Amino acid sequence: MATLVGIILFIVGVAVGLIARHIYALNKKTSAENEAREIIRLGREEAEKLRQEAAVRSKSELLAAREQLENDVKNERNEVKQAEKRLLKREDNLDRKSEALEEKENQLRAVEERLDAKSAELGRKEAEIEEIVTQQKNRLHEISLLSVEEARKEVLDRTTKDMDHEITVLVERANARAKELADENARKYISTAINRLAVDYTTEHVVSTVELPSDEMKGRIIGREGRNIRAFENATGVDVIVDDTPGVVVLSGFESIRREIAVRSMKKLVADGRIHPSRIEEVVQKTREEMEKVVEETGKAVALELDVRNLKPREIMLLGRLKFRTSYGQNVLDHSREVGFLSGIIAAEMGLDEQLARRCGLLHDIGKAVDHEEEGTHPELGGEVARRCSEPDEVINAITSHHSDTAAESLYATIVQAADAMSAGRPGARRETLEKYVKRLERLEAISNSYPGVERSFAIQAGRELRVIVKADKVTDGEAQRMCRDIAKQIETELTYPGEVKITLVREFRITEYAR
Repeated sequence: MATLVGIILFIVGVAVGLIARHIYALNKKTSAENEAREIIRLGREEAEKLRQEAAVRSKSELLAAREQLENDVKNERNEVKQAEKRLLKREDNLDRKSEALEEKENQLRAVEERLDAKSAELGRKEAEIEEIVTQQKNRLHEISLLSVEEARKEVLDRTTKDMDHEITVLVERANARAKELADENARKYISTAINRLAVDYTTEHVVSTVELPSDEMKGRIIGREGRNIRAFENATGVDVIVDDTPGVVVLSGFESIRREIAVRSMKKLVADGRIHPSRIEEVVQKTREEMEKVVEETGKAVALELDVRNLKPREIMLLGRLKFRTSYGQNVLDHSREVGFLSGIIAAEMGLDEQLARRCGLLHDIGKAVDHEEEGTHPELGGEVARRCSEPDEVINAITSHHSDTAAESLYATIVQAADAMSAGRPGARRETLEKYVKRLERLEAISNSYPGVERSFAIQAGRELRVIVKADKVTDGEAQRMCRDIAKQIETELTYPGEVKITLVREFRITEYAR
């Protein structure tokens, strides 16, 4: 019985143990599953976190790469735009130059056509004149039964004999009358005008020098492979001469305003120190705009000084440009100012309109501001400018006739001629080179010596007076009068000179005997 109870208890104990072990195993399995699920959950969270961090880093790197790419593209676009602007600017410059060349070619072609037409017309007229002369000669020969030389000699001898006395009497009367009427008033007017006015003169050349702080600046002006100096010359139209002369560069150009712009631009570039093609173009353009203001202010100042009112803007600009123009070394604006003052003073003395006379005198040389751009003499161009600006007829005539190219139609034109001669003929106002001066003296003497009967001739008073001595036994009084007048006309036609030239012809007959 006890054994059976023991077996039963053993069986029960084994069963309980098995059940407890089974329960323990189940609990352990459940715990392991829970732990595995927790590990899986944590792994998934860690993986998700890593994935999100990787995504954030990828986006940041992508944004940084995109910004860098956009900056690079932007910089390249700016460089392309700047290159396009420079190319467009160069194309514009080339187009303007091409248009200017085409215009000049058209002008030259038109001039050639006009010259050809005039030449053909002159040829036809010469042929007609020769035919008419031949017919007249034949007709005269038939009528007179004389040869051409005999008929010419007879007509000339008869005409000379008939006219000698009359010409001499008329000339003497005219000279006496003119002297009686003009001498006293002319002396008074001219002396009064000259004593009341004095103007300083400056001499301009075709070259200007710019001082440099050091010779190293010359290399910067030239630039790599000469690009800076070429850019400067293209922008200004002035030649730049860089030689061994220490501390200076030379700017050469015949157009004075361009040369002044170049001088001012070069000084700015040297002072700034930044010298490269784009900077050169910028400085030259800015200086050109400043120069236009200087020209305008100069024109307004001289008009205000002479009390010349209601001038058109173009006239003011052209007057300002005369400040940078010279004639025989005389500044044209100073000369025009003086002629305006002299004309006003003379007109006031004569009881005329002083303000109108000043206007005529101030504008008389305005054509010199455009004569290097357009064809024609400066009186013609000045008259055209005055017409376009609606100037009075007296002003237009004074401009066109002040060198006797056209007839003087009013007293104002005559006054301007006299004032112009006084201003230009004043000692020291104008200068000539020694070579031109000597050639003019030689030409004066050669013209007078070419006339028959002239014994000697002398150019004196710096070429302002010519003394001609003729042989009394070969030249009569009437012939002497005509010869003096003919010499004066030939000098006016063939020579160019400031002021006037006085011709004095001397005919002296001497008889000498000795009493022994």
